[in-house]
Amino acid sequence: QVQVVESGGGSVQAGGSLKLSCAASGNFISLCEMGWYRQAPGKERELVSTVKRDGTTSYVDSVKGRFTISQNNAKNTLYLQMNSLKTEDTAVYYCAVHTPVSWSCLARKKYWGQGTQVTVSS
Repeated sequence: QVQVVESGGGSVQAGGSLKLSCAASGNFISLCEMGWYRQAPGKERELVSTVKRDGTTSYVDSVKGRFTISQNNAKNTLYLQMNSLKTEDTAVYYCAVHTPVSWSCLARKKYWGQGTQVTVSS
């Protein structure tokens, strides 16, 4: 059983910054790939950023150079630093974590956070 608790959302003006946090807890030995998603009203949920076990990160083109994903392994916590925010970034942001099913992360289970609202005004 894994619990994912997300926080850090809020309302900011365009050009401002926010830092989202995602804490995972429960019965697991390790975490696999983790990432952030977002969903705006009337749109599909999209993958924003991921970090793999080897440290490789990825970002959707629209946030490259503005968002940074990071993690604190000791605290099982994932972060998303968001700078130079635009009105287009307004959405509910979700954290997703994976835990291995058996001996590796080739087979894994996915757990979601509750979502946190980010609103960017002009």
